[in-house]
Amino acid sequence: MATSQHILVVGNGMVGHHFVEQLRAAAPTAKITVLCGEPQLAYDRVYLSSVFSGKSAAELALTTEQHYQQLGIHYQLNCWVSRIEPRSKTVFTATGDNYHYDQLVLATGSYPFVPPILGNEQPHCLVYRTLDDLAAIAASAQDSQTGVVIGGGLLGLEAANALRQLGLTTHVVEFAPQLMAVQLDAAGGALLQQKITALGLGVHTGKSTAAIVAGQESRYRLEFTDGSYLETDLVLFSAGIRPHDALAKAAGLAIGPRGGIVINDACQTSEPDIYAIGECALWQNQLFGLVAPGYQMARVAVSQLTGRDLCFQGADMSTRLKLLGVEVGSIGDAHSRTPGTQSLIYQDPIRQIYKKLVLNDGGDQLLGAVLVGDTADYDTLLQYYLNAIPLPEAPESLILPRLDAAANPLAANLLPDSAMLCSCHNVTKGDIVSCIDQRQLELSSIKSCTKASTGCGGCAALLKSVVDSELQLRGVAVNNHLCEHFAYSRQELLHLVQVEQLTTFDQLLSRYGKGLGCDVCKPAIASILASVWNDYVLDNKHVSLQDTNDTFLANMQKDGSYSIVPRIAGGEISPAKLLVLAQVANDYQLYCKITGGQRIDLFGARLEQLPVIWRRLVDAGFETGHAYGKSLRTVKSCVGSTWCRYGVQDSVGQAIAIESRYKGVRSPHKIKMAVSGCTRECAEAQSKDIGVIATENGWNLYVCGNGGMRPRHADLFATDLDTDTLIRYIDRILMFYIRTADRLQRTSVWLEKLEGGLDYLRQVIIDDSLGLAAELEQQMAALVGSYDCEWRRTLEDPEALKRFRHFVNSPEGDSNILFVQERGQIRPATADEKQQYRQEQRIPVQELAAQEVKNVLV
Repeated sequence: MATSQHILVVGNGMVGHHFVEQLRAAAPTAKITVLCGEPQLAYDRVYLSSVFSGKSAAELALTTEQHYQQLGIHYQLNCWVSRIEPRSKTVFTATGDNYHYDQLVLATGSYPFVPPILGNEQPHCLVYRTLDDLAAIAASAQDSQTGVVIGGGLLGLEAANALRQLGLTTHVVEFAPQLMAVQLDAAGGALLQQKITALGLGVHTGKSTAAIVAGQESRYRLEFTDGSYLETDLVLFSAGIRPHDALAKAAGLAIGPRGGIVINDACQTSEPDIYAIGECALWQNQLFGLVAPGYQMARVAVSQLTGRDLCFQGADMSTRLKLLGVEVGSIGDAHSRTPGTQSLIYQDPIRQIYKKLVLNDGGDQLLGAVLVGDTADYDTLLQYYLNAIPLPEAPESLILPRLDAAANPLAANLLPDSAMLCSCHNVTKGDIVSCIDQRQLELSSIKSCTKASTGCGGCAALLKSVVDSELQLRGVAVNNHLCEHFAYSRQELLHLVQVEQLTTFDQLLSRYGKGLGCDVCKPAIASILASVWNDYVLDNKHVSLQDTNDTFLANMQKDGSYSIVPRIAGGEISPAKLLVLAQVANDYQLYCKITGGQRIDLFGARLEQLPVIWRRLVDAGFETGHAYGKSLRTVKSCVGSTWCRYGVQDSVGQAIAIESRYKGVRSPHKIKMAVSGCTRECAEAQSKDIGVIATENGWNLYVCGNGGMRPRHADLFATDLDTDTLIRYIDRILMFYIRTADRLQRTSVWLEKLEGGLDYLRQVIIDDSLGLAAELEQQMAALVGSYDCEWRRTLEDPEALKRFRHFVNSPEGDSNILFVQERGQIRPATADEKQQYRQEQRIPVQELAAQEVKNVLV
């Protein structure tokens, strides 16, 4: 491509932005101009609803104006194109400007489809697509009680989540007889509806809306064609999308019979110098409404413009997502439309899980799958489908519960080189193999070389499996060394600490390490020492090992301020303590957030404020909640038999007792627990590292579940336990985990990699097959008996308090930490806001608070 050529891009959504980044990387000197119709550059539409749960528009941004300027990208915001003239290769804008191009790329995306319903243009009848739409929805919600989403597909359920986050009573109206009819079969759709209804949403399937008229009790009434109706204050249309193809049609470009700009395999339109990518493009009579296919088109267009011959060959529309907290996965031919298919189905009505495999007539190839309630098998199934890998002799094993918690059944060596491992950065197994062939033998260097697992991170486990497999095939020993300074695993180092009674990092380094240590081994060994000896983490011999959060016993936020999370055991708190938290938050003007673990998080404290706030909290009877540590975080509970008519045991009392016992216990990774008072499971114990569920005869114990990037249901470990036995088993499990897990390994991954899995863990813990039970209990008792609140300990240590001065010679704070008001509370100021409002918008420390800082620190 000649450097003098001008590439003009119309549209700056996710796909348009991806094209620009890829083109700039491939053609550093090309002239690129972007015409963006919105008032801001590209942002992540996938997580649009997260704005209503506290995420700022800036956090959704995929780029900034400064970044585009650094890349030499010319751009215009609020720039709507009115006409394209292919003959003169000119684009005209609504403001009267015109731009000449050599090649034009249309990334105009799509717009929400609004069904032709009488009354659909009234106020408070809105769509859900852009940041401006979110602002309109938020404004409408302020004087609304009820919201209805018309559309029960993927986008409709995302929109419903947005309304629910705004506090509206929410209903979903869907014309089809089920939710997500495109992705799910009837049984999967029925379970999804059951789970969403249980969350408090109204679901109305098989409903066609005839008109939106004035309501009697609410602002509007939706009148359905069957004579029924539903009243609401707000109507949100999310019934699908339509391609933005009007510009192309007016310019004479070929358009599909049902819309979409027709493209060939090179992503060229009927005009060879005009390309179309993303949701506006129609390839072989197919539109693609997901981001990943758009990214593929963007890379193809860049390839064609830079002299390569990459072609678009279609895209897989499989998807995995979490809708309103419900895990959903759809792969390939989910509806069994291929002739001769046969299905294998697993249903668990108790845990509300539905899984279906669609097989070919020979039963040896996977053609599709549906997963509702548990998508842990999605990655494995997707690789079988995409790469036509022959299924195992018992394909049902791919979806049946694995009682031994065995690792992913798909062997890495079965994957062809073309298998896509990282869709974020388009990395195949072949790319990994090529990297290894170039003598990149460390996982970290392979990530740097390919960018694999540096996007969403969802491919991390598969990537490691492929790397280990390829190294083993080449005869390269795969070690489990903690880092370059210690030729030992975490488990081996813990044993050395225990056996030789080592109490400091320096002792361990001098005997078994080399060099000075690093950011990997120092925090890991600090955790080991804390798990074994429970020393004060800010002791001089330990403090230099800690990461930032542990060093200051608080979580650092992105603006340099800190959050404070006091322990609220079991979620139970007295009115007096609530008043203390409210008063502290008010005095220091902290942002307040109730966490998912039933605690109250106070954000926005500056470094020098931490001790004075701790003093107020400790004096009121609070302790550190260890939100900053790799340790027990929370023990969530429902109200149990004390209040609930379904409760069969005192879940709150048990949760408080468990949290009080294990608070401060350091471990390889954070630990979360929960206690539910009955099988209705309101505390969500089956998604925790340790879950306890009450029965008529005692307690059922679940182990090694977690939420996060790769959610995993906990496994039922033992049933109908009395309280003493329950605590003994938890003692043993936690200590066995602490002694044997790898660095930063969650309990879920630990169990999956534990040889023998759940059965082996039962043998060790219940049957005492290793003869360790008494020793494990004694070690836990030592940790429990030596607990000391780290906040209180720090307040009593003048040397430790010196750490909490921003300046050595002054108690003054960091003037660069600035806040602005939003929804009645503070949030960190953006760079532009700091520049513009440094004096006006800064929230000062209260005079009383400033005096307290001086009293404590001076």
